[in-house]
Amino acid sequence: MKARGGEMRRCPRLIGWGRHAAIALSAAALALAAPAAAQGALPVVYSSVVADAYASAHVNGPPPGANDWSCSPTAQHPYPVVLVPGTLESMAGNWYTLSSLLSNEGYCVFAVNYGQEAGRVVGFPGALPAGGTGPIAASAGELAAFVERVLSATGVAKVDIVGHSQGGMMPRYYLKFLGGAQRVHTLVGLSPSNHGTTVDGLTSLLALLPGGPETGALELVCGPSCEEQFVGSPFLTKLNAGGDTVPGVGYTVIETRYDEVVTPYTSAFLSGPDVTNIELQQQCSLDASEHLATPFDHVALRDVLNALDPAQAQAPSCGLVAPIVGG
Repeated sequence: MKARGGEMRRCPRLIGWGRHAAIALSAAALALAAPAAAQGALPVVYSSVVADAYASAHVNGPPPGANDWSCSPTAQHPYPVVLVPGTLESMAGNWYTLSSLLSNEGYCVFAVNYGQEAGRVVGFPGALPAGGTGPIAASAGELAAFVERVLSATGVAKVDIVGHSQGGMMPRYYLKFLGGAQRVHTLVGLSPSNHGTTVDGLTSLLALLPGGPETGALELVCGPSCEEQFVGSPFLTKLNAGGDTVPGVGYTVIETRYDEVVTPYTSAFLSGPDVTNIELQQQCSLDASEHLATPFDHVALRDVLNALDPAQAQAPSCGLVAPIVGG
C-alpha cells in the first residue's frame, strides 16, 4: 500500500512518522542529486522533498515530461509508459523524478491520477486531493480507460506500466479481469502491495478491536483501498487466486528490505512465468531506501529503465540512498 503516494503514503503518517522529519537530510542529498541537465533535457532530481514541493504547486497536474498527447513512440521505445501512483499520492509528486528521466531517454510518458474520492484530501483542507483511496476495482477501471486513451493518441497496440505501491498492484486487476493483458507489454512495480500488508502489525492490532479491521478507522484516513490491501482481504484473495500473473505480460518487482508499509517486504514479490524480483539491497548495501523513497532512488530507477529496455540494461551504480528522501 502507499498513501498520499505510498500504500499509505501518507498513511505512514498514520503509523507515526512523516517524511518531512527527514528534510534536514535533504540538503546534502540535493547537492548530490541535482546534476546539471543536458541541453534541452529536463533536470532529474532524486528527492522526495523537491517532488512534494512540485506536487503542491501543480495540484492534479502531470509530472514534468508527461502527458504530451502528440508524442509518437519511436522504434527504440515503441511502448508508451504509463505511470501509476500509490495510495494518497498524486502523479505529480510520485513520478516527479522518473517522468523526467524517461522523457530524457526518449519515451512517450503518460501519468494518471485515480481513485480520488470527493471531499477526501491529504492532511488539512486545502491540501492535495487524495488519490488512490477509492475501491481498487473501480480504480482499475479508470486505469483501463486511461490506457485506451493513450493507445488511441499514440496509435500503438500496447503500453508499459510502472506503478508504486498500490499503483504497482492495482494494474494486475486490470490485466486479469478487465482485458489489460492484451494492452500491456510490461508491468513494473516499485514496492507494490501484491500480496497485501500487515503495515508493521497494524492489521493485527485492528483485528483486536470490536469489529476487527472493518471498523472503518483506517478508512477514515485513506479510504477503502487501504483495507483492501490488508493481508487476506477479499479483494487480494480474488486477485491472487489461480496465480499471480497472466500470460503475455512481463513482470518486474523492485522492492526494499526496509519497506515499512508493505510488510513483510517479501509480500511484494510475485511468482510465475516472466517474473523478475529484485531486492535493492542485494544490488547495493548502501541503499537505505524504504517504501516512500523508492521512486526517488537512483538504484531502483535504473532497474526500471532496465526492465523497460532489457537490450540496453546497465548495472545500477551503488551509492548512498537516504530513507524517505531518496537520492
